[in-house]
Amino acid sequence: MRIRFWGVRGSLPAPLGAPQVREKLSAILRQALPGDLADPESRARFMAGLPPWLFGTVGGNTSCVGVDIDGFDERIVFDCGSGISELGKAAAGSRYHVFLSHFHWDHLQGLPFFSPAFDPSVALDFYSPRPGFEADLSGLMREPYSPVSMGDMPSKKSFRLLEGPVRVGPATVSFRKMGHPGGSFAYKVSHGGKRFIYATDSELEPRDFAGGDDNVAFFKGVDAIVLDSQYTLIEAIEKRRWGHSPYSMAVEFAMNWGIGHLVLFHHDPGSDDRRLHEMLRSARQYLRLIGGEGIEISLAVEGLEIVL
Repeated sequence: MRIRFWGVRGSLPAPLGAPQVREKLSAILRQALPGDLADPESRARFMAGLPPWLFGTVGGNTSCVGVDIDGFDERIVFDCGSGISELGKAAAGSRYHVFLSHFHWDHLQGLPFFSPAFDPSVALDFYSPRPGFEADLSGLMREPYSPVSMGDMPSKKSFRLLEGPVRVGPATVSFRKMGHPGGSFAYKVSHGGKRFIYATDSELEPRDFAGGDDNVAFFKGVDAIVLDSQYTLIEAIEKRRWGHSPYSMAVEFAMNWGIGHLVLFHHDPGSDDRRLHEMLRSARQYLRLIGGEGIEISLAVEGLEIVL
C-alpha cells in the first residue's frame, strides 16, 4: 500500500511570493561559510544540512491523498481539494475511487480541474455516507460558480451511498463519523494485513479515546493515520467547536491507540513552512515527554510517499 500526498492544507494559503523566497535565500546565505561553497562536495553537504523549512516547501494545495495497492491498477483517492488537480496531471489511471470526507469547499474545490474527469475512457466512482451527495457535487459545478457542469465532464461517473464497509479491488474501505461542524467521515483502508486511516477535519473528543468496541475495531493498532492536527493547544482552546485538533492531542491519540505512524495534516493556511516544521519538532518532543515509544511522526508534505 502506497500513500501519496497531493494536498495538505485546510484552506488555500497566501502564495509563496518573492518576499518569502528572498527570506529563505537570505537565511541560507547567512548560514553559509566560505568552506561550504568551495567545491561541489562541500556545497552538497551544506545543502543537506539545511533545516527542512528552508530546503523545500510543505505545499499549498488543499486536501487530497491517494492510495495505491500493489497489483491493482485502479486508484483510491480521499477528497477533491485543489491537490486532486496535481494528482490528475501526475498519476494516470483509468478508474478512480473517490471517497469524500465531507462537503466543505476546501475539500471539493479541485474537482472542476481534475483532468481525468474530462476523459471519456476514465471511470470516476464517488463514495460518501451522506444521502443525496450526488446533488451536492453537481451543485458545486453550475452557474454562476462554474462554466462547466458535472454533465459536461464526459468521464463515466457513479455515486455510491455508503452504509457499511465496501470492497475496492483487493482492499476494504470502512468509515467512522468524526466531530466536525456538519459532520466529517474518517476512512480506513485495509489490505494485506496493513491498515491506513485518513481522518481529516476532526475535533478529537473524549469519546474518540474511549475503549468501546467500535473505536477498538476502527483505530487500535493501525499502521498509519493521517490526522487533523491544525492547531496548537492554545489555538484549539480559543477555537473550540471549529472542528479541528491540536497536534498535542493528535500525539496522545496515536499513543492511546498504539498507532505506528502519525502524519500531521490539514495545515492552517496561516502557518508558513518554518512554523509547521516547528510544530513537527514540538510534536516529537511531546511524544518523548509523555513516554511514547515506537511511534513515528511525520509532517504531511506535498509529494510525500509512505509505503506500508
